[in-house]
Amino acid sequence: MNTESLVVSCENGILKARVLGDIDHHCAKPIREKIDDYIFKYKPDLVLLDLSLVEFMDSSGLGLILGRFNTANEIGADFKIYSPSRGVRKILELAGIERLIKIEGELRG
Repeated sequence: MNTESLVVSCENGILKARVLGDIDHHCAKPIREKIDDYIFKYKPDLVLLDLSLVEFMDSSGLGLILGRFNTANEIGADFKIYSPSRGVRKILELAGIERLIKIEGELRG
């Protein structure tokens, strides 16, 4: 995956980052860098990470999520995960992510 597999927009104080494929150690760094660039450029009130098209995610995906959560917190923004697939939601639950980060949207898969 490359950064063309990530769509980022910012409107009305909401930065939406939609990942368009799986997240593993090969693609996590460019995704992380692009999202961080947008966070620091636009300083949104909310960062919404859309995982609706992610079917697989390894530990680097968890690192990507936690890092963007921390980056959002640095600028005073809220952070939410949107619409993870059933498999990704299971990984998030096992890692205890829901204790830190709100997950919204319909359950897929």
